[in-house]
Amino acid sequence: MQGRVLTVWVIALASALAWLLTHWLRPSERYEVPWLIAGVGALASLYGLPGGLLAGGLVLGLAAIVVGASYLPWLAMVLLVSVFLSDRARLRLDSVLRRQLQTNRQLALLVGALEDLGRLTTREAVLAALPELLHRQGEGHASIWVPSGEGFRKVASSGASHLPDAIAATGVVGRAYATGQTQYVRDVSKDPDYIPPTPTSRGSELALPLREGDQVVAVLNLERTQPFLEEERQGFERFARAVSTQLSRLAERLETELLNHLAISLATISSPQVILERALEILAPTLNLHHGGILMQQGAQMLLMARQGSDGSDSQSSIPFGWGLVWQVYRDGQPVFIESTSTYQGAPLEALLEGLEGLVVHPIPLPGGERQRAMLYLGDPQPRAWRKAERELLQAACRTIGLALEAALTRERLEGLLCLARDTVEAPPAQVYQQVLEAAVRLVPGAEKGSLLVRKGENFYFQAVVGFDLAALARLHFTEADHLVWYGGDRSGWQRGEPRILSTAQLSIAEVSRRTAPDDTLERVAAIDRLQANLAMPILYQGEVLALLNLDNFHDPAAFDTYSKEVARFFSTPVAAILHEVKNRNLLEEAALTDALTGLPNRRAFDRRLGEELERARRHSYPLSLLVMDLRGFKQVNDRLGHARGDEALVRVAQALLLEQRKGDSLFRWGGDEFAAILPHADLLGGVTAAQRYASLVETICLEGLRMGLNIGVATFPEEATDHDTLLQLADSRMYKAKEQGVAVLRQT
Repeated sequence: MQGRVLTVWVIALASALAWLLTHWLRPSERYEVPWLIAGVGALASLYGLPGGLLAGGLVLGLAAIVVGASYLPWLAMVLLVSVFLSDRARLRLDSVLRRQLQTNRQLALLVGALEDLGRLTTREAVLAALPELLHRQGEGHASIWVPSGEGFRKVASSGASHLPDAIAATGVVGRAYATGQTQYVRDVSKDPDYIPPTPTSRGSELALPLREGDQVVAVLNLERTQPFLEEERQGFERFARAVSTQLSRLAERLETELLNHLAISLATISSPQVILERALEILAPTLNLHHGGILMQQGAQMLLMARQGSDGSDSQSSIPFGWGLVWQVYRDGQPVFIESTSTYQGAPLEALLEGLEGLVVHPIPLPGGERQRAMLYLGDPQPRAWRKAERELLQAACRTIGLALEAALTRERLEGLLCLARDTVEAPPAQVYQQVLEAAVRLVPGAEKGSLLVRKGENFYFQAVVGFDLAALARLHFTEADHLVWYGGDRSGWQRGEPRILSTAQLSIAEVSRRTAPDDTLERVAAIDRLQANLAMPILYQGEVLALLNLDNFHDPAAFDTYSKEVARFFSTPVAAILHEVKNRNLLEEAALTDALTGLPNRRAFDRRLGEELERARRHSYPLSLLVMDLRGFKQVNDRLGHARGDEALVRVAQALLLEQRKGDSLFRWGGDEFAAILPHADLLGGVTAAQRYASLVETICLEGLRMGLNIGVATFPEEATDHDTLLQLADSRMYKAKEQGVAVLRQT
């Protein structure tokens, strides 16, 4: 300002001197008038209209003294115009200078605010600090609003303690958020949508949308009594864009840091459950959420593997199959974000999710799977607007968790197979089969129940089940041709050991089963008509199918997918080696338990089988009869015809007994000329009747006039004996009594 005053006075004095000099040099001419105009105009531009008129009057007086009054009217008119023009220029210049000063001051404050914001490292800190930083701009107040439910929630404010905590979406803030454009109201009293903080509110309002990326996430609202100048509005808009850039950068940095933290933290963990627990510990606080969990599908259940916070359902550790929100995400594979569950109209919420208002259920994808078998849920007791940056962060985080989880699951499967191979080295075949099947049901995604049919000769028999009654299925057997029909007729796939999937979405599984089932046992015991999906896999070893693995799901037609097949293939090779080893052991054991001459099981096999059958009869409460048989006439054949014909007699007796054997009964050669039979489900009368049939058939055998016969003792569990030894002693004593009395079967009363 001082420089401007000095400049004006220099111009004014120089103009006066130039006027006097011009008049002295050329008194007859009027070249001095421009100098007078310049001097008076300069003073008017500094002091305004009063100062200009005073200077003009002095000049006119001086001119009258020096040059006379002849041209004073004309000079007065010229000077008056000069004064008015200079005053107008002064006013315009003052306005420009004031605006420039105000703009410079605003820019300095905004630059300072941006520098302060640049030191903040979180979105929440930036939004909380903005109002205070802008309040330094001058009068009025500043506030930050974010969407919440059907309106907006105040995050922070400065200079206005009377502002409400929440407002409707119909005002200036709502318009800025909805349109993504700055909203300016010069006089709020004339805006019908204005929401006054107090009944007497007056002034101007400026609402500026703040973005993360291309999404409006908050609104910066400024109110003051004086209108905002155009330059100020432009400055605030540039400031809002800079803040938006800062918010976007913070969101990107948060995602990068979170993904790095997850990847590094989860890479060293081998347990799937610990991975999920650790992932939840990292992810929930990052989003300022304290309620959440991760579930994994196992059969017809979603098992809760990890939990954060308390959500009102502490006792629930799983979600049964149904049509709730979690199972909807499982079926659709798409996340569901809910701002407020109170107004949510979609799938019903499972009990585990009740009590949460803002909620997201997000699938954790596992590589290669169509079904999403792991679910993350996060919630807030208050409504929550899920920002696009949060959705993208959750998507990237779930991919990272899925990769770590898949690596851990692969390790777990490998360790499980190694343990299975170790634990089954010395285990009985029945235990091996059961352990193999249970591991398959546990490890193959989508499996709920299952069965293992093992080849014995030309047929396949049920040797292990999960979820069914093995005793009721053990009598069934199927040929390889039967299994090819069940498999789908693809002989090439069968011979390669490829898993195949049947689903009720494509055909009737029950109808396929009926083509090969010998009776209605599968429908009664295995509820085949309710089966929704089946994965069948031939267990192949060196080109031979050793067994058929069936995995079943009774709830979801799409339970098995490509991922299930991959896991089954991973499972197949080591299991084939285990079953091959069992087969070899069985062959050796059968050789040790089989009579070489007749092919019947021997005394060692009898002792083992009798204990097993008694335990089964005791467990299922049915009778069992034991027959002890001594061959009559054998000594004469040996003595008169030789040992070779004696061996022939034994073979022919064994063949005759086998012809009369019921399905489920067991025949044995004890040694020498003694045989035995175990008859499950036969009471005393049934045992005696069977013994008479055996005796009658053997009596038809004749070698060179020497006729064979039997003496048979019968004892029944539990009617006559309740343990192995007592039953055997009773049958043996009755055999000797029959021999003494010369009858085939001792008649009992």
